[in-house]
Amino acid sequence: MTPTEAAEPLLPVKEPPRLPKPNLGKLHAKPFPLTTYPLPPLIPHNPISILHIAFTYIYQFIAPPSSHPKAPYQAYFSPETRSVHVTDEVAIRALWESGFFGKGSLSRSEPSWLDRERRRRGLLANETSEEVTRQRREDRKRFKKERARKEREAIEEKLKEEKRSKQNSGTATPTARARYEGVNGGPVESLAESIESLIVQEPPDHPTPPAIVITGAGDILEEDPSTATLNQVPNSSTALAHQDTGIEAAPVQNLEHLQLTPSEAFFLAYGLGVLQILDPTTNTPLRVSTLFALFRQHSYFPPRQIPTLEPDDPFFLQYATYHHFRSLGWVVRPGIKFAVDWLLYLRGPVFSHAEFAVIVLPAYRHSYWSGSEALRRETERRSRKTWSWLHCVNRVQSQVRKSLVLVYVEVPPPSALPPYSAEDDAPVDIGLLLKAYKVRELTLKRWIPNRERD
Repeated sequence: MTPTEAAEPLLPVKEPPRLPKPNLGKLHAKPFPLTTYPLPPLIPHNPISILHIAFTYIYQFIAPPSSHPKAPYQAYFSPETRSVHVTDEVAIRALWESGFFGKGSLSRSEPSWLDRERRRRGLLANETSEEVTRQRREDRKRFKKERARKEREAIEEKLKEEKRSKQNSGTATPTARARYEGVNGGPVESLAESIESLIVQEPPDHPTPPAIVITGAGDILEEDPSTATLNQVPNSSTALAHQDTGIEAAPVQNLEHLQLTPSEAFFLAYGLGVLQILDPTTNTPLRVSTLFALFRQHSYFPPRQIPTLEPDDPFFLQYATYHHFRSLGWVVRPGIKFAVDWLLYLRGPVFSHAEFAVIVLPAYRHSYWSGSEALRRETERRSRKTWSWLHCVNRVQSQVRKSLVLVYVEVPPPSALPPYSAEDDAPVDIGLLLKAYKVRELTLKRWIPNRERD
């Protein structure tokens, strides 16, 4: 090192700027994609508040503001996936932030593929929930590997001490001799080797992404990690380099759309009236009665034509349960990951985990369903569940800290339903259909001695 190099002062490392975290309480303040206009609060010791309330009431009475968006959000039905797709970015953010409807097609839950792609390319973007979850899982794996390494070192040290004591004494106890013998009677030189052979080496969840290199012309290239050079620009520091050099990165096209289940889409279209579903072939809006018949047909696999309304239709049983809990203020999300129909959140998945897991079961308690022997056997076959199935599902929910809720939907006889035919596409009164069904809830809780011991 020359004296000139030694005399140069060390410049402080400039940390990349951190984006402020979003205010989740303000971002997800609305339970539905609707706007409400409440009256101002009444302050008894302030008479001006009374005038404010009167002025607001008269103004809203003369020119009532609309609670719905100016134009309904548009989506289209996908018969291949039996779901409804929303491609407009404004509609995607509105439906997710106001009620947590749907899931991202390229994400686990929240549609955050665009932010993840921007961070991968080195652009400024907030850290997504998927990245936080992945980092937490990697930390847990490293902790388990470090714990296993320390246990192997402790075992090795213990074996060395026993070997030294054996050499000093000249004999080994039967317990130690049995500990050194293998399964076939042969000696084992290192117990850590036998334990290490039992440890499953799990492959990484995701392959190592290629390094991102930005050339002087502003082009983005990919390199092999083994041959990466100092031209790599990691994450948020790349955006800082862009600001200093004046290089503008190419915009990232969002390839993700929002997927809605039939129950979610029908609730937004019928219950709230904020969603307009288009026919994928003709690109024309579908009426509510047409959507009702379309979702019923695709609730079976393979889809089939249903001339008349069946009381125990799978789609309507699911939607009756979804409409019931949404009306009670719960955030309802699909629960296929935990082998249930729905998950109930108190505020939403970004605030806390789901508290309840819901399974929808049809109940045939009306005398009509036991009128004939063939009908009785058919209803028993549809609603029969074994005790082993119940124990398996309940054990899964107890492991993930959720309470299992069995929702029995009372299936009415066909005579109690309003007249409806899917052939002439006649309008159907969904409200009368919902009134004909009753929902009963039964909460099950698995008793675990370690958690509930007095």
